[in-house]
Amino acid sequence: MNGTTDPNGPMYYKGIYHLFYQYNPKGAVWGNIVWAHSISIDMMNWIPLEPAIYPSKSFDINGTWSGSATILPGSKPVILYTGIDGAGRQVQNVAFPKDLSDPYLREWTKPDYNPIIFPCGVNASAFRDPTTAWLGPDGIWRVTVGSKREKRGMAYLFRSKDFVRWTKAKHPLHSSKDTGMWECPDFFPVSPEGRLGLDTSARGKGLKHVLKVSLDLTRFEYYTVGKYDYAKDTYVPDNTSPDNSTGLRFDYGNFYASKTFFDPVKHRRILWGWSNESDRAQNETIKGWAGIQTIPRVLWLDSNQRQVVEWPIEELESLRTKQAYIHDKLVKSANYFEVEGIQTSQANVEVTFDVSSLERAENFDPAWTDPQKLCGLKDAEVKGGVGPFGLLVLASAKMEEKTAVFFRVFKAQNKHVVLMCQDPKRSSLVPRVYEPTFAGFVDVDIAKTKRISLRSLIDNSVVESFGAGGKTCITSRVYPTLAIGPNAHLFVFNNGLEDIKVSELKAWEIRTPLMNGD
Repeated sequence: MNGTTDPNGPMYYKGIYHLFYQYNPKGAVWGNIVWAHSISIDMMNWIPLEPAIYPSKSFDINGTWSGSATILPGSKPVILYTGIDGAGRQVQNVAFPKDLSDPYLREWTKPDYNPIIFPCGVNASAFRDPTTAWLGPDGIWRVTVGSKREKRGMAYLFRSKDFVRWTKAKHPLHSSKDTGMWECPDFFPVSPEGRLGLDTSARGKGLKHVLKVSLDLTRFEYYTVGKYDYAKDTYVPDNTSPDNSTGLRFDYGNFYASKTFFDPVKHRRILWGWSNESDRAQNETIKGWAGIQTIPRVLWLDSNQRQVVEWPIEELESLRTKQAYIHDKLVKSANYFEVEGIQTSQANVEVTFDVSSLERAENFDPAWTDPQKLCGLKDAEVKGGVGPFGLLVLASAKMEEKTAVFFRVFKAQNKHVVLMCQDPKRSSLVPRVYEPTFAGFVDVDIAKTKRISLRSLIDNSVVESFGAGGKTCITSRVYPTLAIGPNAHLFVFNNGLEDIKVSELKAWEIRTPLMNGD
């Protein structure tokens, strides 16, 4: 959905998926933000409705910012959102559907008792983005609001018996030093095994919780996996990953302000993110706050219980059309081949690489702690031992333009390190386009598996990639001038010393879904 920003409050109600998102109806610049509203029965094809919330009251006259949706008992939806009042304070408000019998929930009303949460004892200019609320074992509702105290990121906790009167807890749900403002926090339970999602209020023995925050300082997100103490109302990370900006990410690319919700029909937790072009583009023709919502992803806890795994929702497969298929094809060192027979400007590519030998893997320097910097140092053009190998997507026929999605394997002291990288530095001939490399390490024992998979979703100017079955995900925005429509090509390449085999590659053309009526 172009021209949008943060996905505010996705939810499911009476057979229909609803997506609320921040939107400026007057242009692709920041300002005049309303809660736009679109509906779908499959999360692929969307129909726009009138905005659900827009500035109209004293408690939101200067802005209706991000928030979340919660389903109250009796299947009653409610929206929690940040309003900017007449004094410029960030306050938390609620809105309810005007007619619960309307499955489209076209109209929303704001009670006069708003705001329900004031920034008492909190920085009123850094107090926003309430989460989906959850019900505790004591029958009391909880919600967290993102904030900061000096340089310390904060997730303040509030409680209510009736969803009207809220009190601030003595201690925050969680905080972390030197992380700055926590925007768009998300907090939800995950099952310790299996892929089924859980309702936000679910509780039980052995459950883990995930806390995600969007960092205003870096414009990236990170999350931790840990335990929620229901008695103390505190969240404690498991300390299996850093609790700061160097920690785990849902997506290591151009991805921000993400939001999850529980789908009660298919019992799954769905993740949405926003890929923004405003901060990334240095060219006047593409400058602005326009962005796109990423493909919805199913999210679950990995079997190692150290990280989450993500995968595009199965409904995406309904958009597949013509297919190309390749198997057991050797890609020798410094070689490549083209995937032919389909148009690839909009495509779904799934490939499994066999890595038979790791003998020539480059030595890994322990100082390489930042995968993004490492990818910039050793991009797709830099020859390696095992890799770089992967895909060249949205490529022109002579490769003047190309976006590389690849793996590179290193040899550390006691293990192998796998880097996944998305390198768009050569993706466009447009001058002064800011196209950084994006990268993440992949938690996989490649010496044991001897293979690794990659899935890339290509949509004209967006590339979403999923490594090792969704353990590491990267989204990029690119702006090709030659590799457009039928002139976009897809290649498999190997720029390492070791030969690589494509054990199987499936690629489909993807038809354009109905997006906001277009």
